[in-house]
Amino acid sequence: MKKILLSTVLAAAVATSSLMAKDLMMATTTSTDNTGLLDYLAPKFQKDTGTTLKWVATGTGKALKMGSNCDVDILFVHAPASEKKFVNTGYGVDRRQVMYNDFVIIGPKKDPAHVTGLAPSKALEKIKENKSNFFSRGDNSGTNKKEISLWKKAMAKAPEKAKWYVQTGQGMLRTINMAAEKNGYTMTDRGTWIKYQSQKGDKNPMKIVVEGDKSLFNQYSVITINKDKCSKVKPKLAKQFSDWIVKDSTQKIIADFRLLGKALFIPNANK
Repeated sequence: MKKILLSTVLAAAVATSSLMAKDLMMATTTSTDNTGLLDYLAPKFQKDTGTTLKWVATGTGKALKMGSNCDVDILFVHAPASEKKFVNTGYGVDRRQVMYNDFVIIGPKKDPAHVTGLAPSKALEKIKENKSNFFSRGDNSGTNKKEISLWKKAMAKAPEKAKWYVQTGQGMLRTINMAAEKNGYTMTDRGTWIKYQSQKGDKNPMKIVVEGDKSLFNQYSVITINKDKCSKVKPKLAKQFSDWIVKDSTQKIIADFRLLGKALFIPNANK
């Protein structure tokens, strides 16, 4: 009887271990989560491969930190310069571009700083002159990194000590909501902006005031964590996801992911 019970326990343990081995842990930017893209992709990935995708949505800076702490198996992020530095440390391998959209600056429909249609640097200069509320993620995310780079281009550094410059430390959707409540401006990726529009409908108090500049390009990539640096990661499952998300059929799935009839992300793997 004891032998049968022990065999049963061992079989259950092996089964549990097997199931755990099929879980892939990802750290990713808030935009892939806030927009619903990962909720859309994960069941399709599981159906095709049998692997369960789990993720932590945070800023790209924190995601890269989780990678160097060996806390996850793969990253899905959007700050190319920081990503290349991360790969150069040896913690990341096989960086592959997946899709893109663009950053936009949004603000109140009445546009109190009168920045509609200006270039990013000119718009930020006028927001500063007008002392209009500007809401920054302030979290070292990919969006925050891009925003800081635009402030530096406009006036050498971000106005971090100004009373009208608010660092939220929150994800993108929450930051947009805070800007809307305080009649302020902020910068977001276009996918999250479309998600916000879909939620607010006719009650949306915001509009795009700056878009279309080439400096606002926003590339997303996946990076596998190097097993030589992190012995407990699952590089085979990470490669499985990396191969899956760049294949033509998955790229079409990303292209078909729309809200309000608009594409949130444009696939560009292997281009």
